[in-house]
Amino acid sequence: MRVACLQVTSGPDMGKNIEVGCKSLRAAQDQGAELALMPENVGFLGPGKEMLQQATVEPSHPALSAFCEMSAKTGMWTLIGSLAVLDASGSLVNRSFLVNGTGSIVARYDKIHMFDVDLPGGEQYRESDRYKPGAAACLASTPWATIGLTVCYDIRFPHLYRRLAQRGAQVFTVPSAFTRPTGVAHWHVLLRARAIENGCYVLAPAQCGIHYGKRATYGHSLIVDPWGEILEDAGQDPGLIVAELDLTKVISARNSLPSLHHDRSFEM
Repeated sequence: MRVACLQVTSGPDMGKNIEVGCKSLRAAQDQGAELALMPENVGFLGPGKEMLQQATVEPSHPALSAFCEMSAKTGMWTLIGSLAVLDASGSLVNRSFLVNGTGSIVARYDKIHMFDVDLPGGEQYRESDRYKPGAAACLASTPWATIGLTVCYDIRFPHLYRRLAQRGAQVFTVPSAFTRPTGVAHWHVLLRARAIENGCYVLAPAQCGIHYGKRATYGHSLIVDPWGEILEDAGQDPGLIVAELDLTKVISARNSLPSLHHDRSFEM
């Protein structure tokens, strides 16, 4: 299974973001990727009020249509990391899409955990002011592996990944727009920990650079193997990383350390 994680700097111009995303998908195809993964907020990354103004329902979302069309043109499966879309109730959700090589959506996942934080440097984020949190985990079957879909801040909630792994996930996707302060402190160790705990590959395409105002993200898209080894790290600049996944390593890691079968109940 040959995968590519795309690293981009999305901003408030959706047309430009779509152009960059499609060009990046072509580059992934040129490098032989069978599955290309895009970061969180790949279609639009701007102030909260503008996010609401740009959001639409799925059928009329220009970024979703463009990236599904590119999947069909390239024949690659694509993880559209996340887009701000309106659900059936009219609420805004942060939704990740898995698209097959014919351009059809095969799985959707609405980000469960909302990034509501006050960082030491003064940055404040309140995702729950804009988004309705998801309520369901997501497993998706592909020709190569069973994939557990997650988004960014979910990475801090290990029980989600354990449930996905115990239900059959061999690969986790973690499209992200990690802030620089939290990225420097925690990004690598969190992703490696989720891989080690569950004997899973972790694929984490990320936003990088300055997006609008002072909003900056950490970059360092990662591909991590089931033993916690970093196979590829994209660094700080836009680009892509590519790696071959050997799914027998999932079996090997879980046979060596079968902790997924060793959970015990306990009292507090």
